[in-house]
Amino acid sequence: MRPHEVVDAVARRSYGKLVAFLAADTRDVAAAEDAVSEAFAAALAHWPVHGCPANPEAWLMTVARRKSIDGMRHRRSGEAVTTQLQMLVENQTSESAEAIHDAEIPDKRLALLFACAHPAIDAGIRAPLMLQAVLGLDAKTIASAFLTSPEAMGKRLGRAKQKIRAAGIPFAIPARDELADRLDGVLDAIYAAFAEGWSDPGGTDVARRDLTDEALFLARLLVALLPQEPEALGMLALMLHADARRRARRSASGDYVPLAEQDVLLWNVAMIEEAEALLRYASTLGRIGRYQLEAALQSAHVERRRTGRTDWTVEVQLYDALLALSGSPVVALNRAVAIAEWKGPAAALEIVNALAADGRLAQYQPYWAARAALLARTHAYRDARDAYDVAIGLERDPDVRRFLQGKQAVVVDRLI
Repeated sequence: MRPHEVVDAVARRSYGKLVAFLAADTRDVAAAEDAVSEAFAAALAHWPVHGCPANPEAWLMTVARRKSIDGMRHRRSGEAVTTQLQMLVENQTSESAEAIHDAEIPDKRLALLFACAHPAIDAGIRAPLMLQAVLGLDAKTIASAFLTSPEAMGKRLGRAKQKIRAAGIPFAIPARDELADRLDGVLDAIYAAFAEGWSDPGGTDVARRDLTDEALFLARLLVALLPQEPEALGMLALMLHADARRRARRSASGDYVPLAEQDVLLWNVAMIEEAEALLRYASTLGRIGRYQLEAALQSAHVERRRTGRTDWTVEVQLYDALLALSGSPVVALNRAVAIAEWKGPAAALEIVNALAADGRLAQYQPYWAARAALLARTHAYRDARDAYDVAIGLERDPDVRRFLQGKQAVVVDRLI
């Protein structure tokens, strides 16, 4: 593997791990991100000339620490910088140094996730902050996941990092009685990372290539930490159900295959069984929540594998409960799609038309794709063609774009 390929691989695998490890010492997420980024830039310059080190993570961590110390000296003065420098030096001469030089860097991402979910941080920015600090996503990608503009998201992330530094928020797993205030944000961040990676099933986008695996790893860590927390169990079940369909999402020639047309024999049975067991156990713990309901919806799809049919009545009931909990326009849209199968496209189109007033869906590709499909089914072909235009323009995945273009071509044929 060539040096730049090693740097790329380590960046995808270890960026968040390195930021979390360094930020735990400095209590400064932004500075840790800067130092790690500078370390990767140094690797791109150094490794092609001198060769890749035996332990790339350790090399990067050592350089990042030096960059962090240099940054502190340039940015600050007086007692504050002296205290932080002392913290770094003490950690370098204790177990941290041993971890860097003799073994793998300890994975402190779960601690950083909980630090970013501290009550002092605004609830609405906790999950986006975790996605950037722990998984390295940029503001544009995060903004897309949370239906907002990149500029607004960038400003909010900057303010949140300043709050962490100013408040001296500790980077540690909170005590049991503090978990309730932080768990929802941690769950939302891990699932948002999974969903972002899930939107790139072909693995063509470097920034998202390993996100599903990273999110599953973090979800398992969380379940190990909180084995009696039903929503953590529900989230892992939801992710396993979705990941079980990975092989079926593309045809042998690489074409996109929607859920309703997937070959269920390609679904991963072991993952499905694990997800079902998690969901059953979560249901015994007496507290229902969003992730358990979403996992139950995925479980309903599994019935098609067993029986060859889908009970849309059950799906709509589950969406009703989920919508009552979340009030999410995305949930409302998915509920409308299920109603189209249960009561027909006209009933669903009424709901979708009403959702047009929610500005958060204006740049949401699935909204326009669903709207186009429903319009086509009600023979409003001209409007369907126009809705497909918007959906195609918003879609990032070329395979999905071709799928939508094929659907649009059928609609255009009906107009001729």
